[in-house]
Amino acid sequence: MRRIYLDNSATTRVDDEVLGAMLPFFTDNFGNASSTHQWGQRAKQAIEEARGQVARLLNAQPAEITFLSGGTESDNLAIRGIAQANAERGHHIITSQIEHPAVLSSCAQLEKAGWQVTYLPVHSEGIVRLDDVRAALTDGTVLITVMLANNEIGTLQPVGEIGALVRERREAGQRHLYLHTDAVQAVGKVPVDVKELGVDLLSFTGHKIHGPKGIGVLYVRRGVRIASQMHGGHHERDRRAGTESVPLIVGLGKTAELARLHLAERAEHMRELRDYLETELLGRISGISRNGDLERRVPSIANFNFEHVEGEGLQISLDLKGVAVSTGSACASGSTEPSHVLVAIGLSRDSGHGSLRFSLSKDTTKDEIDYLLDTLPAVVERLRSISPLAKKKGS
Repeated sequence: MRRIYLDNSATTRVDDEVLGAMLPFFTDNFGNASSTHQWGQRAKQAIEEARGQVARLLNAQPAEITFLSGGTESDNLAIRGIAQANAERGHHIITSQIEHPAVLSSCAQLEKAGWQVTYLPVHSEGIVRLDDVRAALTDGTVLITVMLANNEIGTLQPVGEIGALVRERREAGQRHLYLHTDAVQAVGKVPVDVKELGVDLLSFTGHKIHGPKGIGVLYVRRGVRIASQMHGGHHERDRRAGTESVPLIVGLGKTAELARLHLAERAEHMRELRDYLETELLGRISGISRNGDLERRVPSIANFNFEHVEGEGLQISLDLKGVAVSTGSACASGSTEPSHVLVAIGLSRDSGHGSLRFSLSKDTTKDEIDYLLDTLPAVVERLRSISPLAKKKGS
C-alpha cells in the first residue's frame, strides 16, 4: 500500500544533510561541552557554530539564542520566566484564544498563582485584531504572547504591528512590557526577522522544519531578563541548566542554515501544492469549506471543514488508505472536545469535529497530492452515507 505523509505540522522527516551533520557527534566527537579538554572544546565549538547558524536565520545575535528541548519548554521559559522576573511591576498577561497548548497551559498556571490573563478573540478569519490588543493593555501588563502562525489553520498574526504598539507603550513610560511569539509554525515557512517583528522573545523548534526532535530555541533580546525554570549548572548563560545535547544542537544549526538558504523556493513549492490541493478539493467534493484567512497564512497548511462527517472518521479512513493527515494539533490529540482554535473562529461543535488539517513540506510532491485527491472523495461519500446528520438533512 502506498504511504503519503501530509501531517508535517506535527513533525517532519529529518533532512539527510542534517542527519549527516549530527552523526559524528554521537560517535567520534562525543565530548561534554562543559569539559575543558579537547573533546569538550570541540563540542563547545560545534554548539557555538550552531548558535550562529540559528541567529542568522532569525537576524539575531548568537548570544541571544538559548538552546533547550523544544517549543513547549521554550514557551514555558519565555512566559513563566518573564512573569517571575517582573512580578513586582504587574500581574497581567495578554494572549489569544488560539495559542498552542504550551502557551495556554503556561498562562493557566500563572492564573492559579494570582495572575490576570486576557484571552483575545480572533473572529472568523482567525486573526487577532490590533485594536483588541490595545484595548486589553493596562499599566500592569508585563507580557503579550501571540503566536506568529497558528498551528491548525495557518493564519499569520499581526506580531509586527503588536511589536510597534509595545514600542509606543515603552516610549510612553511602560518600560517593562515585553512581547513573546511562538513561531514554531512560521520559522522556515515565511521570513522571520526578530528586529522587524519587534519581539523580545521568540520560540521555535527543529522538528517542524526537517530537524531532529528534542531540540528548540528561545530567542531572548539582549537586555531582557528572565527567571530560569531549570536549575543546576551554568549552561546556556544560566537560562537553562543541563548538559547540552551536542548532536541535536548541531542538527538544529544545520536545519537553520538550510532553512535560510532555501526559504523562498521551499515556500513557493508548498504554496503551489497547497493552492492546487484546495482548488481541486473544492471542485471535487461538495459541502466543504476552508477554515481561516485565505491571504494571511503560511504556505504549508490547508484546513477544511467537511459537512456531516466526523474528522476522526476521515482521518482513520485515510490512514487505512495510506494517507497521514490530522484533525488538529498533535499536542491536543486524544481530546474528545472540538479544536479550541476552530471554536474560537466560530465553528459549531459538529463543524469543529468535522475538520481536517493537511500540512505540506518541501518533500511533498504533486503526485502525492493527486493520490489524496483520488482517494478522499470516495471516503467522504462513504462516511456521509452512514452519517445520521447527512440522513437527517436528506429526509
